[in-house]
Amino acid sequence: MRKVRLGTGNVELAYADVSAHIQPETVHIKSLTAEGGLSVLEQNYRYDLLSPDTLLKKYVGKTVKVYRYNEHTGVDEEKQAELLSVEGGPVLKIDNQITSNFNGRFAFPEVPENLLQKPTLVWLLASNAAEQRVEVNYLTQGLDWHADYVLSIDADDKLGDLNGWVTLKNETGTSYKSAELKLVAGDVQRIAPEQPPMLMDRAVPMAPEPAPAPFKEEGLFEYHLYTLDRPTSLLDKEQKQVSLLSASNIALEKKLIFFGQRYWFQSQFRGVLQNQKVSAYLEFKNEERNHLGMPLPKGTLRVYKADKGGQKQFIGEDAIDHTPRDEKVRIKLGEAFDVVADRRETDFRALSNCASESEWEIKLRNHKDTPESVEVNEPIGGDWQIMSSSVPATKKDSQTFTFDVRLAPRSETKLTYRVRVRWC
Repeated sequence: MRKVRLGTGNVELAYADVSAHIQPETVHIKSLTAEGGLSVLEQNYRYDLLSPDTLLKKYVGKTVKVYRYNEHTGVDEEKQAELLSVEGGPVLKIDNQITSNFNGRFAFPEVPENLLQKPTLVWLLASNAAEQRVEVNYLTQGLDWHADYVLSIDADDKLGDLNGWVTLKNETGTSYKSAELKLVAGDVQRIAPEQPPMLMDRAVPMAPEPAPAPFKEEGLFEYHLYTLDRPTSLLDKEQKQVSLLSASNIALEKKLIFFGQRYWFQSQFRGVLQNQKVSAYLEFKNEERNHLGMPLPKGTLRVYKADKGGQKQFIGEDAIDHTPRDEKVRIKLGEAFDVVADRRETDFRALSNCASESEWEIKLRNHKDTPESVEVNEPIGGDWQIMSSSVPATKKDSQTFTFDVRLAPRSETKLTYRVRVRWC
């Protein structure tokens, strides 16, 4: 937003220092103080920026001054030169001789009018109020943001402290000083390559706040808008981190899961799969009674745990999707070291061309000095029925059954089951 003196009638307004990666077709300007007091007749985006190369190109066919250092006299010698071409390097006509690879410096009488120091929007406007406050909106590439989370868990893997950060990155070619920061989180449909939307409205400079405040969250269409309740500056070629949330004593649940494969049940399986990995997960509920309850933008969640000496150690990371409040967050940390499994098929009987009955044995070994629980997760297709099992089976959904297997310290536990399946 800017307050400008326009005059009345058809007037030209230049809006300098916009993003070098602006999408001009998305620009929208309107008056905030005079309803119907401003209409756009023409809009131009001028991005022919001043640089040594562009300056040389503008002076092709014209006379410039060139200076070359004379080692004998110790001074720069001045010459008049006609700039003939700049393709592949300057070509000059000096003293009726054509030369290239000139080892010296150039001097120009002035900067051409159509060269700009910064990208500029120029409008031809119809104005009926001499002074107005105008708002300009546009989309740009080069502004990026993402969320990161740090979860520190206790010795028992039961409680954790969560801190969220927003990382901002500006590569637009312009700086946003004392700006209002708003972040839109959600799966926003874009035709261009995906980039999280970020809005930064220019504001009148204000005194800095003593400490960062958390974001205020609100619903926006089918997305969520996060507004920082203080102005912030994001300079060109700068990366900044801003606190998003902080929560303590979050209830956690650790899960060890051993996954099977759907295709194992449709044909005879030979051999033994030994020392198979068991995956380690953490889960928590994003709800107010769990000291959370704010919609979480997608990002990377990293987990730390203190060792016996009190030093925080990194134990894994995972990506989380946009998570509404009251939903569960599950993150995979890696594979368990001391809990492994063997799997083998102990019996197979074909019932028809598309039906079979098989029996399986899964040996789970716990090498820890503490008890553990492993969820055995078995995906299966078609029509199926558990005929028998050493541990009660749970039907998770139409294509998955599970077993909750308790493991004593430093022991081996055997799970057996028989299943009938028809896939056509």
